[in-house]
Parts: sequence; structure tokens; C-alpha cells
Amino acid sequence: MSRNILLSLLAKVQTSSLILVGKNMLPYIWPKNRPDLRRRVLLAIVVLIISKIITVLAPIFYKSATDLLSKVSNGPEALKTTNIGLVVIFMIIAYGVSRVLTVVCTQIGDMLFTSVGQCAIRSLNNRTFRHLHHLSLRYHLETRLGNLSRVLERATRAVELIIRNGILNLIPTIFELFCLTIVLLFFFNWVYVFITAITVILYMWFTFSATEWRMTIRREMNDSDTEANIKAVDSLLNFETVKYFGNEEMEARLFDRSMKRYERAAVRTYYSLGILNTGQAIIFTVGMTSCMALTAHGVTMGNHTVGDLVMINALMIQLYIPLNFMGFAYRELRQGLVDLETVFALLEQHPEIKDLPNASDLEVRQGEIKFEHVTFSYDTERVVLKDLSFVCEPGSFVALVGPSGAGKSTISNILFRFYDITEGEVSIDGQNIANLQQKSLRSAIGIVPQNAVLFNDTIFYNIHYGRLDATDEEVCEAARLAQINDFIQQLPEGYNTVVGERGLKLSGGEKQRIAIARTILKAPPILILDEATSALDSQTEKDIQNALDEIAKGRTSLVIAHRLSTIIHADKILVLDNGYLIEEGTHAELVAADGLYTSLWNQQQNLNSKST
Repeated sequence: MSRNILLSLLAKVQTSSLILVGKNMLPYIWPKNRPDLRRRVLLAIVVLIISKIITVLAPIFYKSATDLLSKVSNGPEALKTTNIGLVVIFMIIAYGVSRVLTVVCTQIGDMLFTSVGQCAIRSLNNRTFRHLHHLSLRYHLETRLGNLSRVLERATRAVELIIRNGILNLIPTIFELFCLTIVLLFFFNWVYVFITAITVILYMWFTFSATEWRMTIRREMNDSDTEANIKAVDSLLNFETVKYFGNEEMEARLFDRSMKRYERAAVRTYYSLGILNTGQAIIFTVGMTSCMALTAHGVTMGNHTVGDLVMINALMIQLYIPLNFMGFAYRELRQGLVDLETVFALLEQHPEIKDLPNASDLEVRQGEIKFEHVTFSYDTERVVLKDLSFVCEPGSFVALVGPSGAGKSTISNILFRFYDITEGEVSIDGQNIANLQQKSLRSAIGIVPQNAVLFNDTIFYNIHYGRLDATDEEVCEAARLAQINDFIQQLPEGYNTVVGERGLKLSGGEKQRIAIARTILKAPPILILDEATSALDSQTEKDIQNALDEIAKGRTSLVIAHRLSTIIHADKILVLDNGYLIEEGTHAELVAADGLYTSLWNQQQNLNSKST
């Protein structure tokens, strides 16, 4: 029976999750580039093994003191003549010192391992954070922010649990069980070892089985926790929308629904923990009672001393500590595995867009952009661009116009290589962007998006983000060109003003001008303006348009426009409709052609005349 239980136990340990965590965690626990941390790991394990040796010796001192004291029954004279009193005091002091040394060694080992654990947490979090930035735009559009933030939070906790409980103390605990076996064989016999082994095997089998059952509940609790966090983050990010429609109560009900599911799972988790602790206590108590009863019988038969009874009691109680810890460690290990499953799955997620092994850096010589028979679709059911071909001459000002959904913004996404095209070729100065390093490609292109999003940091940080090696004077000059410097100077904290989440403390026009300043500071050879002045009033739009015209000189500029009045001086206007390029020419040529562009122009002119 014990053999079958042991095999079952080993089978449970050798799960795919344990193999996965071992494979993924080893580089963080035993970092190749940190010999100092490896030395700390070894030293910590050595110190903890010493503490376990002392732990096993402590009951022997206790036994010796008890046996010596039992001789006092012969009378005080015997105590004096044999110097038993001094020996007893020595044994009691030795017992006390061993207990203290056990705690000291344990704490030293823990302190030595702290830097290892924190380094592992930092390394894993950094790797995950970098990996998230390497993943493609499609992944981030399809993944909720609240989910990612919860994954990182639980991963931090799980790494510490696994390192401290699963590794730091697992080897010393196994060593303690080995030492205990030797002590039992030396002072008692194989029957005690057998009873202890059965107790340990049953205890661990029950612990592992119950823990596996509890992990199902734990996963449900984690899912509920993530769901509630996603809902909270999404609702708070859309705070204004909630207020606009007065749906605070509805948002609270949806959040409470998620929390109610979490509450049920949490209650079941604690109930299951009670069952686990009760079962562990029953198994261990039966084993300890059996050993003590066997020893008591030996005392009555003259085979054992009272000190033996005291020692077996102390040994079994001390055995309960590592046994209980191993059960706790396994629970924490499995819990950590559940928490890390998502992280490891995330790290296995491959970026949709990858650099080729021999990818080269982009060399912008003139800035010619060429689309040749480009077809692109976000999914198989919707083709966005269809056999699109056009050329942006070096240093030219080219505008993209057309109805919503025509594919204008998709062109900028393709140029930045957020997506790879289905068919055709996109090149810059004759270099196919699919063969280029993404970093060099994006460093050569600057964009002012229609909806500017800012970091929750200072105005200076947001502008300086355009070029990290820029001086303070260059940042201020970019702000002046973007017509935002005077506004910033009027603020109480000036450039140190924090803009709030996504820049919500600023108006739409102020955010847009900071985004323009950021791109001006970057000074890229290729410029994309996605309706960059749409959030500005007429006078500011005119001033910034002049500034944009100034910085666009000598640069190839691609402008996505809805207000046609802003692009009438463009060198070339491309008219898109339903993914096709249907018209191409200057403003005058397109108006004379009496096509879609003419229709769009007349509609806007009529709207302008009505508004005035």
C-alpha cells in the first residue's frame, strides 16, 4: 500500500506545471551572470542544513537531562555524589542554546536568500514588461489592461512564494527527515522508522491530493479577482463616460457581481483549507501517538527510559514542523504555479511582427515612400486595402483623404509596421520595410495622432519623450513651435505640471499641441500627421499649421485629413474609398475631375457657409 501511495505521490509531483516552473524559474534562482547570488544560494542552504542538524540534536539533550533527573529518585545524596546536577544544567543549557542557534541559522539563511528572491522578482518582472512591449499592436488591442496589471501583480507574489517556500527550505527539510531517520534507528529501532515513514507518506499524499483539489477553487478565485479588477480599471478609465450617462449604479452592480463570485470562491477556499488542516492533524496525531505508546510500553518493560519517551515526543513534535511546512510549501508552490501559469503563457506568446535574422537598419537618403500593389486585412473576413499603389516623392507633402473606414489610418499603421501586409511591398528609398529593423524604421518616422494620449507625468516629460537626449532649451523650443510654450509658462508649476491619466487634466487642444511638440522635438525625416489640428480652434490651427509647414520642409510628409481646407496646397492628394485608390492629383486637378473629392469638397464648403 505504502509503495502505491509513494508512486502516486511522485506522479503528482512530476506534473507538467512543476516541470514548466522548474524550467522557467531556474535562470532566475541560479543566474549565470551573478556569481555572487549563486554563492549566496549555496551559503544559505549550508546554513539551513546546519540549523536542521541542531534541530535534531536538541531533543537528545532534552532526553539526557530527563534521564539524569530521574536518578534524583535515589535521593539528594546521589545527586551530590555523582555531580548529576551540573550535568543536568549543562544539558538544559545545551538544549536552550540549540533552540536559539536553530532560529539564528534559519534567519541568517533567510537573509542571505532575500537578495536572491528580490533579484528573481525584478528579473522576471523586467522580462515580462519588456516582452509586453515587444508584442504586436494586435495583442494589446485584444487584451484588457486590468488583466495584464493583475498578472504582473500575482507573478511578483508567486515568485517570492516559490523561491522562499519551494526552494529555500525544501532541501533542508528533506535533510532533516534523513537525520531524524538516523536518530530513530540509533536510539530506537526500525519499527519507529516504519511508523514515521508511513505517517510522512500518508501526510504528504493527503496534502498533495487535497491541494490539487483546492487548486481548482483557487483558479476560480483568481479568475473572479481578475474579472473584478478588469471591470474596476475599465470603469475608472472611463470615469467621464460613466458620469455623462449617470450609470454609477450600473457600474457598481457589475463590479459587485464580479466580487460576489470572488466571495463565493474565497469562502470555498477557506473551507477547503479547514478540511486540509484537520486531515493533516489526524494523520500526524495517530502516528505520534503510536510511537509514544510503543515507547511507553518499552519503559514499562525496561527497554526504554523516561527520557526516551520525552525524546520521541519532542522528535515527533519537531517532525510536525517540517511536515506541516512541506505541506504548506507544496500548497504555496501549487498556488504560485497557478498564478504563474498566465505569466509563462504570456512569455510564450510570440510577437506577430518579427525582425528577420538578417534585417538591416533603415537608411533614409531622400525619404521616398512607395506602396506597390499592397493588399491588407486585419482578419480574413474584412480586406481594408486592396491593390493599393502610390508614391510619395522625397520631401513632398502628400495628403490622404476619403470617407471614414476607407483605410487612411491603416496606411500609417503599415508604415510603422505595426502589421505586416498580406500582399505587395512597402518601401522607403527602395528598402522593403519588411526587411528592416523595426526600431530603425520607427525612429525615422514621426507621427502626430488624431487622439493624442499622454503619460501621467509632467508636461516636460511628455515633450522630452520625443527625443531623450534633447536639452531643456530644445524642449522649450519645440513647445514654442507647437504654440504651447506661453500656456505652459502661465501654469503654477510650468513644465513640471502633471497632466493626469492619459492627459485628462488638459483640454483636447492642449494635449494635441504637446503631442505636436513631442514630434517636433523628434525631428524625423518622415512625418505623418493624422488630422493633427482637429482639436484646435481656427486661430491656433492656423498658427500651428504654419509651424507644421515649416518643420515639414525637407521632409516627406503624409497627412491624413478630414478637413480638406488644410491640404489644398498639398503636392499630391490621394483619395481612398473602400480600400481602393480611386483618385490622385493636386487640389485643383481633383476639383476639376468632378469625382469623389469634388463631392467631399463641396459638402464641406456648404457646411462652412451655413455655419457662418
